[in-house]
Amino acid sequence: MIDHLGFSVSDYERAKAFYSKALAPLGYVLIMEVTAEQTGHAAAAGFGADGKPDFWIGGEGAMNKPVHIAIRAEDRATVDAFYKAAIAAGGRDNGPPGIRPHYHANYYGAFVLDPDGHNIEAVCHTPG
Repeated sequence: MIDHLGFSVSDYERAKAFYSKALAPLGYVLIMEVTAEQTGHAAAAGFGADGKPDFWIGGEGAMNKPVHIAIRAEDRATVDAFYKAAIAAGGRDNGPPGIRPHYHANYYGAFVLDPDGHNIEAVCHTPG
């Protein structure tokens, strides 16, 4: 099991604002921040649900290559809401909400590129 994940972003404040809006429909909120003094290198923001930060961004600077992260959604309407919120927050379309039968019959996902080009996905695996 993965406890948490994190990656660096080129503009910490911009990314924090993006994720605060884009992840809200998935029930993720900013749970905690740590300062550069506390980490020893750069500020970091932890987002999550139910009080546990499991999705972290850090202000270390842009990465060489984008990452792909998929966050589970409870239903298809939540995937749709994520996509709308992420686009409204400045994300770029990388695959609108829809069935992806090449993964499996009930794979309903939406893909958005964040301000650094990271591929962020919301996915629901349950039937319509």
